[in-house]
Amino acid sequence: MAHSNSPLSPSAFTQVKWMTCLMFFVFAMTTDAVGVIIPQVVAQFQLSLTEAAAFHYVPMLFIGLSGLFLGRYADRFGRKKVILSGLALYAVACVAFIFGESFIFYLLLLGVSGLSIGLFKTGALALVGDVSPDADSHTRLMNRVEGFFGLGAIFGPALVGLLIAASLDWTQLYLLAGLICAVLLLMASRLDYPAYQPQQHTSVWQSLALVKDKHALGFSLAIACYVATEVAIFVWLPTLLQSYDGNFTILAAHAITVFFILRTAGRFLAEWLLLRFSWTALLAWFGSAIFICFALSMYFGVAAALWLMPLSGLFMSMMYPTLNSKGISCFPRHQHGAAAGLILAFTALAAALGPLLMGLLGDAMGDVRYGFYLATGFALLLMLGLWWNHLLQPAARRLALGHD
Repeated sequence: MAHSNSPLSPSAFTQVKWMTCLMFFVFAMTTDAVGVIIPQVVAQFQLSLTEAAAFHYVPMLFIGLSGLFLGRYADRFGRKKVILSGLALYAVACVAFIFGESFIFYLLLLGVSGLSIGLFKTGALALVGDVSPDADSHTRLMNRVEGFFGLGAIFGPALVGLLIAASLDWTQLYLLAGLICAVLLLMASRLDYPAYQPQQHTSVWQSLALVKDKHALGFSLAIACYVATEVAIFVWLPTLLQSYDGNFTILAAHAITVFFILRTAGRFLAEWLLLRFSWTALLAWFGSAIFICFALSMYFGVAAALWLMPLSGLFMSMMYPTLNSKGISCFPRHQHGAAAGLILAFTALAAALGPLLMGLLGDAMGDVRYGFYLATGFALLLMLGLWWNHLLQPAARRLALGHD
């Protein structure tokens, strides 16, 4: 049973879009700051690379489980209830960081925050679909929303850098995120949402059954390859560049910020590009550029990676929001929550396993560089998949029908 999607007033529509953008901004502050937090955690608790990687894969694992098993609740109970529940839990988890100083305590809070992100992000992704009249507008709006995610990804690591420079604790980042989230919670509770008729007969088995759908599985696997490539940079690039001793040490210190700036700029530019070029062609060529950046970095070493790894952010910019929106748009609106949850599960699984495997390889071989060889392999798989998608157009018919 599909919901009736009555139009919002222009002001309410604008408020819903801004709230969604700000939600993505606030959780990016913490999830994408992990690359600059990990060196601090390693020094603070005397950890190996594999142990430190838990700071990234634990929240990612819980985001994935939340999306897979709880994403359907955005269809069953409506977007508003799921968003409010997720925001409330996230705010509590973030503020709690100031009440303890053990590695296990931090991991516990990261797991709770991952669970909450899976909830409100699934609701937000479904909400983006609700306010989008068709698949193309859905993709453009997703790129804008992910652009704000990119802004949060710039702000979070930069703030951690400032805190460290001022001899303050990096956990203050989570306190600020929790306070912003409390404001968002108040905003989300007062907004008008598109009319929605909850689905009474959703089950976790129906959500899992989407894996059998070739379009859901195809887009999910493409996203998994992309995410495993992307997180390699913002989780392990600061560690890789610690061995750099050339003339551009300032760039090495701020390489992650440059990466996030280029990725964010590309996402806002994507709205313009998508109005003028085929999304399949854009992704195929950008996927090729990403692979070239990784391959040349591995061939020429850290001096090349200093420039090419941040540059890859420009080509990565529209990958995730475009693939995500197209995957969700393959399904009718009343399945957007379940579809978003499934894709989010693949996203988080790749984001958890990719850095973990890189850390294991780095520890085994004695250099994080060996982990980046694995990431280059993920970039190759992504490029090949995107060219196959462009040449054969397997989802074209489904995208024309699925959003209604």
